[in-house]
Amino acid sequence: MTINSILYRKSSAWSSSQEGIQPFVTLFHWNLPQALEDDYGGFLSPHIKWDYAALCYEKFGDRVKHWVTINDAWAFSNSDYAEGNKAPGRCSKSVGNCSSGNSGTEPYIVTHNMLLAHAAAVREYKEKYQLRITLVSHWFLPFSKDKSNKDAAQQALDFMFGWFLDPLTYGAYPQSIRTLVGDRLPQFSEDQSRMLEGSFDFLGINYYTSNYVANLPFSNNFTKSYTTDHHVKCTTKRNGMPIGLKV
Repeated sequence: MTINSILYRKSSAWSSSQEGIQPFVTLFHWNLPQALEDDYGGFLSPHIKWDYAALCYEKFGDRVKHWVTINDAWAFSNSDYAEGNKAPGRCSKSVGNCSSGNSGTEPYIVTHNMLLAHAAAVREYKEKYQLRITLVSHWFLPFSKDKSNKDAAQQALDFMFGWFLDPLTYGAYPQSIRTLVGDRLPQFSEDQSRMLEGSFDFLGINYYTSNYVANLPFSNNFTKSYTTDHHVKCTTKRNGMPIGLKV
């Protein structure tokens, strides 16, 4: 449920006493208001402000008591700024058919600014509203019992789930990301880390599938891109057998 769908509902439709429904409304599911894209360059800018969120709280707060700030945050950073297959369609030319973008830096910048926007919304409205965030992640299993593949599975989880959850829980990115991405990874100030740490009272997880993971040795031929920074190979089959039942 996004804020757009609320605009056309009568307030009585959301009365939990009448319908037995308590809505959890998502403020951002990849549908950034065009004005914020035009004025700030979207989440590429550290100056992006969620005045729009304050307006939503003001206008609909009497009917909606539970808000989710961001849904499927990883999918937005990856699809829109690493692979470039969703709007605004930014990526490195070596990664996809994009007219502009940098897959090695922009996904990290966008995630960084999304996390800070979420934390700022929590800090400002925590006293009045229940604020939540919904993440998306696969599960990762080692392709074999080899230690390098076990480490690769954890690395894959860090780059998809920990990339968001660690800052929200500990105020810092996972060590594996800091090591592998280096100076391309934005840094949190001490104040930002404190603002992020524990900045949710409910965590939603969208889970769709699992993958086997094998380690990919380091090579100078790797393009600097979020899509390759984790140095792992994911597959849904092992020895010809799928990881689970197809649905």
